[in-house]
Amino acid sequence: MTNKKVVVFDYGFGNVRSAERALARAGADVEITRDYDTAMAADGLLVPGVGAFAACMKGLKEARGDWIVGRRLSGGRPVMGICVGMQILFARGIEHGEEAEGLDEWPGVVEPLKADVVPHMGWNTVDAPPDSDLFAGVNTDERFYFVHSYAVHHWDLEVHNPSIRAPKVTWATHGEPFVAAVENGALWATQFHPEKSGDAGAQLLKNWIGSL
Repeated sequence: MTNKKVVVFDYGFGNVRSAERALARAGADVEITRDYDTAMAADGLLVPGVGAFAACMKGLKEARGDWIVGRRLSGGRPVMGICVGMQILFARGIEHGEEAEGLDEWPGVVEPLKADVVPHMGWNTVDAPPDSDLFAGVNTDERFYFVHSYAVHHWDLEVHNPSIRAPKVTWATHGEPFVAAVENGALWATQFHPEKSGDAGAQLLKNWIGSL
């Protein structure tokens, strides 16, 4: 059985080498690229992200990443976002009082964390749904590595059709609750960095690769 092919999308806003190493250790055949055809043909597409929401969106669009993500999801092809790579999947981001449009795969606004200490930097537990596929095999008291000053505080997507599987939303708390991960059909994402989260993060990446 051949390993699943995963592309780490290189649009200039993410630690692509760290993601590449973690995915390779988790059993994937990994390539870092922004090539359209390669990204479209891969079994899974990983979109990392570090920095400001608006800058990441600008870089993603310049690399046609918005088009690639949309085309893959329209065909049910798996995509995973990490950190700001998760945030840009929402409708909008507000930083320093300025608003920027996201990919609008999910409704919601990325806003500043309201906490005594910002950024939220370090290890934290999460509250995952009991039927989560992403967190399968991970103990409920495991900690994951976060580095962020912004987050989504409200999940607004409701599914009223019983034939459609509702998204699975994982929460964490720093000052106030925020969305820490989402599983929504072919689109999965984490606010934390699984590639920097030790054995627990490695298990999450294995779970994602196993779902491809």
